[in-house]
Amino acid sequence: MAATTNDLVQDVLESVQKQYKSIEVHKDIELDVDCGNLLACDQNPLDVKAYRSNKDEFLLSLSRDNTQLLFNQIWKLPIHRVDDVVTAELPEPTVRIPREKPVPKPRASTRWEEYARRKGIQKRKKSRRVFDEETQEWVPRFGYKSKNDLRRDWLLEVPDNADPYEDQFAKKKTEKKERVAKNELQRLKNIARAQKTKVPAAGLQPKAVQSSQEVNKAIHLAKRSTASIGRFEDKLPKEPVEKNRGKRRKFEPVFGQLDKEKEREKDILGHVLRGKPKLDVNKAVNKELRDGNVVQEELEARKKQRGKGSKRALPKFVKKKGGRGKGKFR
Repeated sequence: MAATTNDLVQDVLESVQKQYKSIEVHKDIELDVDCGNLLACDQNPLDVKAYRSNKDEFLLSLSRDNTQLLFNQIWKLPIHRVDDVVTAELPEPTVRIPREKPVPKPRASTRWEEYARRKGIQKRKKSRRVFDEETQEWVPRFGYKSKNDLRRDWLLEVPDNADPYEDQFAKKKTEKKERVAKNELQRLKNIARAQKTKVPAAGLQPKAVQSSQEVNKAIHLAKRSTASIGRFEDKLPKEPVEKNRGKRRKFEPVFGQLDKEKEREKDILGHVLRGKPKLDVNKAVNKELRDGNVVQEELEARKKQRGKGSKRALPKFVKKKGGRGKGKFR
């Protein structure tokens, strides 16, 4: 029985060895391996007879062996585990490979990432589900049916300092919209700062302390946002007068300046008289060839119709046969 079991194990091992090749590969000349570029250069001479007998199988076997040697060198490097995935730390490349595009620059850090780096705040991975003590169930941290879902709050407490007739559900929904809008604005600012572009200013930017010029600009922008462009808005006691900003279109007078009008008409007339028509040789030749092709196609079409016996197919310059008197032209 023991002999039979040993034979069975041996047969299984042999079948596995036939199915999967060994990771040990022998080469007369060692490969030049650059792990930084994941590059392996094989300088061993090719077996011409094996190559000519079966080219595809030979190239496939050679590629497999060289790839195995490259992976053997990669597994000798320092290994780390990131999110349940085994990764190897590649060294600096030793072979300079030409690139069509420049090396991409690292992504610019956001304001929160800079603040966390200065304060030493470490990023911790949070689970996607949290335990809800009210329902005694695990619910998503955010999104649909989460703990902070507005549809779960069927009853809200009115604070003591709040208006008793104020809709607390609408207030909570508005606050959530404001938080989402604030996060979206911050995200767009991060993108603009990473691309080194200025964020378009609209009105008064939120700051801790505003200068008098910024406050004055905000007031005038608010007044000019009405339908009458601020024409009927009341002014403050010591409000400075705002100058018209921007450029206005300037139109020349309809009459009164005959000298300028004469000079302009002379310039136009002189430009017309001095100008000579330019002959485009290529365009003229193409047009002539195109017209000739059209005429030739019409003649061939008329000849075909004439062969069918149609009297209407005769061209206008062909003399009609038969009839009395002189020959007539159609």
